[in-house]
Amino acid sequence: MVFFFNYANSLAGHTPAPPQAEPIAITGGTIHTVTQSVIEQGTVLFKDGIIIAVGAQVDIPDNALIIDATGKHIYPGMIHGRSTVGLMEVARIGVSTDLEEIGLINPNIRAQSAFHPASAHLPVAAVHGVTTVVPTPRGGLIAGMPAAMMTDGWTWEEMTIREGLGLAIYWPSHRNKNEYEERVKQLQDAFDNARRYKKARNALEAGQAGAHHPFDIRWEAMLPVLRQEIPVFITVNDLKQIKAAIAWTEKEDLKPILVGGRDIGLAANLIAAKGIPVMLSGVISGPSRQWEGYDEGYKTPLYLYEAGVDFCIAGDAGAASAYRLSHHAAAAVAFGLPEKQGLKAITINAAQILGIDDMLGSIEVGKDATLIISSGNLLEIKSETVQVFIRGRKIDMTDKHLHLYEHYLEKHRQSSAH
Repeated sequence: MVFFFNYANSLAGHTPAPPQAEPIAITGGTIHTVTQSVIEQGTVLFKDGIIIAVGAQVDIPDNALIIDATGKHIYPGMIHGRSTVGLMEVARIGVSTDLEEIGLINPNIRAQSAFHPASAHLPVAAVHGVTTVVPTPRGGLIAGMPAAMMTDGWTWEEMTIREGLGLAIYWPSHRNKNEYEERVKQLQDAFDNARRYKKARNALEAGQAGAHHPFDIRWEAMLPVLRQEIPVFITVNDLKQIKAAIAWTEKEDLKPILVGGRDIGLAANLIAAKGIPVMLSGVISGPSRQWEGYDEGYKTPLYLYEAGVDFCIAGDAGAASAYRLSHHAAAAVAFGLPEKQGLKAITINAAQILGIDDMLGSIEVGKDATLIISSGNLLEIKSETVQVFIRGRKIDMTDKHLHLYEHYLEKHRQSSAH
């Protein structure tokens, strides 16, 4: 009972924004399009949630709401490519967590259907400029399908940007040889079963005499993977896992995306040679081995960039820390990654790897009006997020952090008055 009371209080003051009702023009700011050049004192015009004009000279309709962003910066919304936001509220309270299902093979699990639209973590991420999150199932070998979700809205259906982005696979650890071999066999069996199912269903649909096979939701979910319509997101950590996972995806003729952080930098040249994209986990981390420098994690994005790997930065997987996404990119830039690449790593690169770059990731005509107005450089920790728009909707800029700040500021005021 205490949990639900506090949880309800944490949501007080935040209400999802209504759809855009009139054209909006953000004028006078420095526009970071990401894919094109930076536009000084430019204008972004959007209507019905879609960008309709970007440039230094834009004709603004008479009925448009004009927002003066002079002296400020305009960026596309940030994309967090791997998170537990919406699937976990409080780690120690089991009923608030829906991250994994029973069993090792669950390709049919859809993350968006478990997404909690009233999570207190969503407004925190949103007001810090993280406008898209990708809740990813965990557990077992094949955990399910992640989805791209907006961080503001009333229902999970409304907040779903695109479902079925790929198949989440967790490559087994090599620590126990027998267990490793057993897990790899189970993974292989699952794909073999899915291929047999595909063959049987194709025969059934072709009307072959005697062809019959019952519908199986697990193997049906894997058909787009086998057809290379969607990728497999393979979580790996150490070098052995990386090499084994790459070899296996080549044998199975799959489209892999490597997800992880620990040894990704050590395999940068191999990954680049194979043309495999990478979703890098938190950059702000300590060394994993005694002989490594303290900055090994901070430099991993630089190693990937220098090797020519297509990568994005996903940041912290934990729901409560999703808002720190820009901090991870900033740390990478501080340790050598070019600033332009740091910005791309949390915007357009993430959109391309996730397959949502037709809608998000840059400020371009025809894309969603999902934007950030910032007081300064997005990768400067001291910069403040002034306003966020998600599909043209001007979101409420209150969240749990602001609520607590004002709450205890009032306590200080009352104490000072006596």
